[in-house]
Amino acid sequence: MTTQTERGYTASYTVEQSPDEVFAAIVDVRAWWTGEIEGRADEAGAEFTYRHAPQHYSRQRVTELVPGRRVVWRVVDSHLSFVSEPAEWTGSDIVFDIVPAAGGTELRFTHVGLVPDVECYSACSTGWLHYVNGSLYSLITTGTGLPDPW
Repeated sequence: MTTQTERGYTASYTVEQSPDEVFAAIVDVRAWWTGEIEGRADEAGAEFTYRHAPQHYSRQRVTELVPGRRVVWRVVDSHLSFVSEPAEWTGSDIVFDIVPAAGGTELRFTHVGLVPDVECYSACSTGWLHYVNGSLYSLITTGTGLPDPW
């Protein structure tokens, strides 16, 4: 299920895996967010960069890391080459809430600030649809993320 909210782009789904398994998949960024990744995402205060040349560069700081429950990244720097404001992501938060559910775990993803009136909304929401609903879902449920279609 994918929805739009006042806060940002949101996606959620339920899997059979445990909250700890979902958490482990999220922090294994290289396994599902394909592109060039440097740094760490498995420690509070750590930073990592994501590059998908030439369209996308971003640097995320892990601001919350609660095993089996929540992961939050603050985008501290960004450059999107395909929009008029390349730093559009800078200052936004990427949030993963992990909630125990009947028969498994619900993952609730929100990119706070990625709303329909933001220039990159169409391209960025399409990207998140692949990475969160496709690649991360596959990593959680099968142990293997999906390759980048771009």
